Amino acid sequence: MTTLAMSPTARPQRAVLRLHRPALIVWGVFLLLAAGALLWVQASRVPAERADLHYQLTCKPFPDCVPDTYFVLTDVNNVVNFLGEVLSYVSIAVAAWAGAALIGRELESGNARLAWSQSVTPARWLTAKLTAAAVPLAGGTTLLALLFAWVWTTDQDVLVTNWSWDRVLVPAGPLAVALVLFALAAGTLAGVALRRTLPALATAAAVTCAARYFFGRKWDNIWPDRHFWPVQLTATAVLLALTALALTAAYALLGRRTRIKGAAV
Repeated sequence: MTTLAMSPTARPQRAVLRLHRPALIVWGVFLLLAAGALLWVQASRVPAERADLHYQLTCKPFPDCVPDTYFVLTDVNNVVNFLGEVLSYVSIAVAAWAGAALIGRELESGNARLAWSQSVTPARWLTAKLTAAAVPLAGGTTLLALLFAWVWTTDQDVLVTNWSWDRVLVPAGPLAVALVLFALAAGTLAGVALRRTLPALATAAAVTCAARYFFGRKWDNIWPDRHFWPVQLTATAVLLALTALALTAAYALLGRRTRIKGAAV
């Protein structure tokens, strides 16, 4: 009977998944809550119907009850606007986590060097970290972007909104995925460059917040003929290019530092 050995690339990825399991659980819960809220909006999208349901459940059984205004979060605009804001800013949380927990803390504590001493090269270590984070982040954000775009498109008759608003432009298309991947890359570069948890967290969050503000609020202003898809796709392309540059810089800096330290030893 023969046993199949685990592939070399699978070992560091499994270690990363075990190490960051709480973060993956939090991300999964967030996805479920956000997707559930969007589906609820789509299932009960007409304010008058919800107001009537609220009256039937809370007031009609009592003869002396005076109808009140149903809770503010049951209004379509409030829910969609709130979800749009949350989804458009989630990238900042991703950047802070990547800079602090995913990379910065590992370098600061020496855990990364311990992993490198166990036949895992720095490049493979970083690749495992990025892969384990990028797959659930990109997949989950894609799902939420599709759901948000579907709800926003089909509820136009009851929404007071516009595609150029940042709380719609960012979460309603591929820009959302590109921004999250950029946040991961920014956090990675900050963690590799600073090798300290809190400075990497603050730097990555600040850079991603600036990127979110620029592409969410300013990018569409540079277009004389403003339309949703040209703005979305060009912003996505620029962010993906910046992501590639940040990751290239992170790999180059990590390789340079580990070569220098190895030579010094």
